[in-house]
Amino acid sequence: MKIGNVKLANPYILAPMAGVTDRPFRLLCKEQGAGLLCMEMISAKALQYKNRNTKALLSIDPREYPVSLQLFGSDPKIISEQAKAIEELPFQILDINMGCPVPKVVKNGEGSALMKNPKLVYEIVYQTARAIEKPVTVKIRKGFDETCVNAVEIARVIEEAGGAAVAVHGRTREQYYSGQADWEIIRKVKEAVSIPVIGNGDVTSGEKALKMKEETGCDGIMIGRGAQGNPWIFRDLLEYERTGQMPGRPSAKELKETMLRHARLQIEFKGGYLGIREMRKHVAWYTKGLPGSAKLRDEINQVESYEELEALLDEKIT
Repeated sequence: MKIGNVKLANPYILAPMAGVTDRPFRLLCKEQGAGLLCMEMISAKALQYKNRNTKALLSIDPREYPVSLQLFGSDPKIISEQAKAIEELPFQILDINMGCPVPKVVKNGEGSALMKNPKLVYEIVYQTARAIEKPVTVKIRKGFDETCVNAVEIARVIEEAGGAAVAVHGRTREQYYSGQADWEIIRKVKEAVSIPVIGNGDVTSGEKALKMKEETGCDGIMIGRGAQGNPWIFRDLLEYERTGQMPGRPSAKELKETMLRHARLQIEFKGGYLGIREMRKHVAWYTKGLPGSAKLRDEINQVESYEELEALLDEKIT
């Protein structure tokens, strides 16, 4: 699969998720075979005002390549100028977020709110695609709500404006992440445009990935919540594609070793205090469904250091 001049080793893509797809987690997903890694979304305005909190969000490890850096905003001039200002950073693809459903983002006319304004979508993509040499992609939703299901129209606008690919989450903004993703809208978008279309929504296994590809004809498959606590999903998708068989779940030893390695990466990247606190949600995801996981989730929230985390996992994961 190619996006502009960027060739992906496979079509399985880690979705951008705020508070999740930081550098440590992306590295783990890359090691399991992800074809493209998407970073956490970054505010174009925050870049313009040189907000110090964005520095960590911009951090990229060469082992991650290829990487997609995602901006959000609603001003074509600011987005295109900031895209140009950071183009020298070692990302390969620039993505524009037009799918985020979070109220404070939507209230500012950003994220999925942009789907209500096709003319503004055109201007953002047009100006950004001409400001930089790297491919510009866009992540959208099915529509804003059921009265505004316009993913096909928006995808055509994106293609016309110079977008190199479009990712479609098969839910409206009003659905957030509830209910079932509508794969039919992904198929309709694929039929309407000639640029690569990436399907997103409810892919949690090799069987579902194959089913999405068969039902929609999409070029790539984006994995979001299915990767939380499960970087192995990319290994599983590749293995299923190759053999038609799903590998077994990671052993208790591999699970524990991965959580501890994730914790070490977090501490190295964010420091001990923040790194361990960030790991609390990840451990809850990693251990979901295991015997005693509810009690472990309570206990993990009391952990203050790597040594405490290691001792807890040694006790609980056997």
